Amino acid sequence: MAVVLADFLVREERGYYCRYGDFYIDALAPVETNVISHAHGDHATNGHGRMYATAATFAFMRNKYAKIPEISMLKQDFGFPFRLGEVELTLFPAGHILGSAQILMIFRGVRYLYTGDYKLQEDATCEPLQIVPAEVLITESTFADPATKHPDFREEILKLKDRPSNIMLGCYTLGKAQRLTALINQYLPEREVLVHHKMHPIHKLYELFGRTALRYSLYNRKAMKEGATNKIYLVPPLTFNSYFKAKNVLKAFASGWERLQKQNDIELYISDHVDWDDLLSFIAKVEPTEIWTIHGDGRALQKHFAQQMVVRDLLKAECFRHCS
Repeated sequence: MAVVLADFLVREERGYYCRYGDFYIDALAPVETNVISHAHGDHATNGHGRMYATAATFAFMRNKYAKIPEISMLKQDFGFPFRLGEVELTLFPAGHILGSAQILMIFRGVRYLYTGDYKLQEDATCEPLQIVPAEVLITESTFADPATKHPDFREEILKLKDRPSNIMLGCYTLGKAQRLTALINQYLPEREVLVHHKMHPIHKLYELFGRTALRYSLYNRKAMKEGATNKIYLVPPLTFNSYFKAKNVLKAFASGWERLQKQNDIELYISDHVDWDDLLSFIAKVEPTEIWTIHGDGRALQKHFAQQMVVRDLLKAECFRHCS
């Protein structure tokens, strides 16, 4: 009978480390071998000897880190296994942003599934999440709270309809901005999308990978001030916060976090993470025997599954060093 190894993946200062394959996942500091789930800055960093990720993830990283050596980027297609040490790894779509991947690791007959960030909600701009059965589910727990339920994104985007003003819409540059553009194009075709100059190259990369056509223009002050008041200007968080005194626009910020809705003119709960119900639905389909939590608070999950299975935070490497 295959045995789950408690130290198969552990938390170190530099990232999540698998000693059985001698590699890291989503390392935050330079390491020799790093497997990257997706291109957001809290998961994808530069300076590693070898990196494994999808082509889209590397494209976004090259946009941010122009001098990444080509030889260090080992592109992996979804569904095709590769080996690191004694571990077989395969990337599967996570549905979070374009190119985002779950990482399935198989070692001595046990399947360990690292989700990275993921969502179940429909999103035309990225690959839909794929269900992958595993004995051990290593899941993000960003919104692992029974009180958290993300509303229907269609109803949320329609909050911007028939507003007698231009709208400044704060959002993250990679992933969220492109999803919002697609949603506005589909549900608010009368609205013109303007994007901040930092978002523009990411939109171009999304077009290059061809998931869906996006209609938008690069922001300029003249376009925002002249003509019909049907503009929605997408801006990154720092720009959004710096325009807190902006006049003649309505302000909204697209996020699952309640704290980011305060003092805005419109509340817009659109998240790229699973809420509590989607998390439970995902777990039921993966059918794990153990759950290890990362990126958030796993206590609600521990309580929910207390009589059914082991649920715990991913263990720190120090625990094994001191106890062995």
